[in-house]
Amino acid sequence: MLSLPRPHRHDVLLAVIGLFGGLVLWMLGLNIQGDRTFVAPWVSLLPLAVVSALELVRRTAPQTALVIGTLALVADQFTVGNLATVLMFTDLMYAAVLYGKPSAARRIPVTTFLITIAVTIGFLAWFRDAQALLVGVVTAMVSFLPAITGVSVRNHRDAAETARLHAEQTALLAEMDRAQAVTAERTRMARELHDMVANHLSAIAIHSTAALSIDDPATSRDALGVIRENSVDGLAEMRRLIGLLRTGGGALEPAASPTLASLDALLEQTRTNAASSGLTCTFEDERGEGVTLPTPVELAAYRIVQESLTNALKHAAPGPVTVRLGQAGQLLTVEVSSVFGDRPGPRAPGSGAGLVGMRERVALLGGAIEAGPSTTGDGMKIWRVRAELPVEERASRT
Repeated sequence: MLSLPRPHRHDVLLAVIGLFGGLVLWMLGLNIQGDRTFVAPWVSLLPLAVVSALELVRRTAPQTALVIGTLALVADQFTVGNLATVLMFTDLMYAAVLYGKPSAARRIPVTTFLITIAVTIGFLAWFRDAQALLVGVVTAMVSFLPAITGVSVRNHRDAAETARLHAEQTALLAEMDRAQAVTAERTRMARELHDMVANHLSAIAIHSTAALSIDDPATSRDALGVIRENSVDGLAEMRRLIGLLRTGGGALEPAASPTLASLDALLEQTRTNAASSGLTCTFEDERGEGVTLPTPVELAAYRIVQESLTNALKHAAPGPVTVRLGQAGQLLTVEVSSVFGDRPGPRAPGSGAGLVGMRERVALLGGAIEAGPSTTGDGMKIWRVRAELPVEERASRT
C-alpha cells in the first residue's frame, strides 16, 4: 500500500491558518467578486478547502499541488471568491519553484510571465480600456511575482548549500593535509632515530655477545671499551634529536647535522667496531677537493654510508668494506660494498628499516638507489649499495 510522506508542521500550520482565515472572511461576507455564475456564497468554500488541503503537500508534491491549485483558482473565479484562496495559491506557486525540480524552477517563471502578458493583451483587446491593465497586474501578483520570489530564495539557498559543501571540502582537505604532514614527520623522525642509533646499538650487541661468548679477560675488556664508546655516542645522538624535537625544527634539519666531512670519523669508528669481525674499511673519495653540496644532499649521503656500514657490521662476511664517493655532472654517486656471505661469530639481527630509510631519503631528493648482491670482475660475490643523488635540490619523483 502506497504511503504518503508526513506533511511538514509548517505546512500544516499554513493549511489551518488559511482555512480558518477563509472561513472567517466567508462568515463576514467579505467576498472579492460580485455577480458570478454560482452566486451561493457557500460554493466558494469548495476551492478554499481544496487549496487548503494542497498546502499539506506543498513540499512533497509541489508540481502536483500547483496544477490542482490552478484548477481550483479558476473554479473560484466562477464563485463570489475568497481572498484566502488566492493568497494560498500564491504560496503554492512559490513552493513549486522553491521545492520543485530544477527544470520546473526554470520553466514556471517563464510560463507565468508569458501568461501575464497574454492575459493583459487579451483583456485590452476585449475591453479596449486602459483599466484592463489592472487585470494583468493582478495576474502578475498572483502568479509571476511568487514565482520570481521562489527563484530568488532558491538561488540563495543553493548558494548557501554550495558554500557549505565548499567549507566542508576545505575542512576535509585541511584535515587530510594535517594527517599527511603528521605521517611524514613521524616517518622522518623514525628514519632519523634509526640512522643515528642503529650503528651504535649494533656494535653494542655484537661486542656484548662476543664478551659473553669468549672467556678471555682481554677480549672482554676490549669489548666493554667499544660498548662504552658506542653507548656514549648513541646517548649524544639521542640528546641531539630530543633537543631538536623539543625546540621544533619543522622540515629543516638541525644545524649540527653530519656531513661528508665527518665520514673519516665514521669510518674510524666502524674500523674499531668491526675489528673483531674481520672487516677492513677503506674510503675512496673521487670527487676532488673543495666540493660543496646542499645540506640535505650531504646528510642523505652520510646516512646512506652510515646505514650501509651498519648493515656490513651486522651481516657482512670477513673481508674488505669499501666506501666510494664520486661526482659526474649533477649527480653525486655513493657506493658501499662488502663481502656477501655468512661469517663466524656473533651477529646482530636486522629489521629491514635501514634499507627503507635509505630509499626514502633518496626518493625525497629525486635520486635513484640500488641495493643487492653483485659479483666483481674476479668472481667475488659482494653486497653493494649504490645511490645517485642530484647535487641540486629538486622535487621528489615518487
